[in-house]
Amino acid sequence: MSHFECYDCGHTYDLEHTEFPCPKCEGILDPKYDYDNLDVSREEIESRKGSMWKYREFLPILDTDDIVSMGEGTTPIVDCPKLAEEMGVARVAIKDEGQNPTNTFKDRGASASLSGASQQGINEVVIPSAGNAGQAASAYAARAGIDCHVVLNYQSNDIQKTMVEAHGADLHLVNGKLGKAGGKFSELRDEHGWYTIATFQTPFRHEGKKTMGLEIFEQFNWDGPDEIFYPTGGGVGLIGIWKAYQELVQLGWLENGTPPSLNVVQSSGCAPVVEAIENHREEHDPWECPESIGRGIEVPNPGASPWMLEAVYETGGTGVAVSDSKALKGALTSAQHAGIEMCVEPGAALAAAIQMAEEGELNEDDEILIINTGAGNKATDALSYVIE
Repeated sequence: MSHFECYDCGHTYDLEHTEFPCPKCEGILDPKYDYDNLDVSREEIESRKGSMWKYREFLPILDTDDIVSMGEGTTPIVDCPKLAEEMGVARVAIKDEGQNPTNTFKDRGASASLSGASQQGINEVVIPSAGNAGQAASAYAARAGIDCHVVLNYQSNDIQKTMVEAHGADLHLVNGKLGKAGGKFSELRDEHGWYTIATFQTPFRHEGKKTMGLEIFEQFNWDGPDEIFYPTGGGVGLIGIWKAYQELVQLGWLENGTPPSLNVVQSSGCAPVVEAIENHREEHDPWECPESIGRGIEVPNPGASPWMLEAVYETGGTGVAVSDSKALKGALTSAQHAGIEMCVEPGAALAAAIQMAEEGELNEDDEILIINTGAGNKATDALSYVIE
């Protein structure tokens, strides 16, 4: 890592900088790297095992002693030939992030952001969450010996609320949806001066999600699928995959310079980014009345939408909004056709891919990748209503 750079205003900061987001414009700070002096090869990366930290040269932690890890990452790509046959495409595969320590892809961001906090000597952190990110943060904070405050709304899953406290974090519950949790989080952060590990407020969190993209390209033999369907709320993972592609291209590590199409999937009850794509805009309009049982994609005002839209447009992707009923059906389809347990949000991603196949938007030689962001045990209440 060489420095931080603001995605919004372009201002740069040195490695010792600790004030996030950007002090100049409150934009997103992004870690940058000196890849001209990178001292690692593809072959060495391939030989490493254990966790997402096999890509440590691509991550903003300078001393390995500061890494907070529980073996997150290195999740499998699972082929689903029955789904491929039914959809009329060459290949359908699922990146199963449900196999992470707390059963969601949020562990990647938690590992990186708590490692960043450890590196900077922080002893108390705060995060707002719809549920999974808060649970992951509490787990990694416990491992790091850092005090953690998690702001959830009452609608969060009982599993998540229980596990936050089981890990010893301080749970703050608020009425309303994620926006209300964000408001309470801001109050607590400003009142107590706690270090934030919120989405895009810390530059470390989206870098952890970048490892998901690095893994995908390695698992596809340093190439990639034709289409990636990603359940999108704040968009951290989507941007992480886009960053991974750009950095690997810069290094000349990819066999094919053509990026996979990045497809945003949201709920029809909360689809600000999909709406922006449909209208060819460069930024979203906030969604007035968000309503979805998929809390992770019920994000009415994602702050990084210009970055997300850049990724979609540059890769030739699109946006798809599906109903909650289709998302639930998608999760059951994964369980019953491929054996993979999904929660509602990735169920939406699979449902979107199936919908595009039915509409003739996918080709018979396409390789399709669905990102399973979380295991089905996160949504047993919702899934139980649609099991026949």
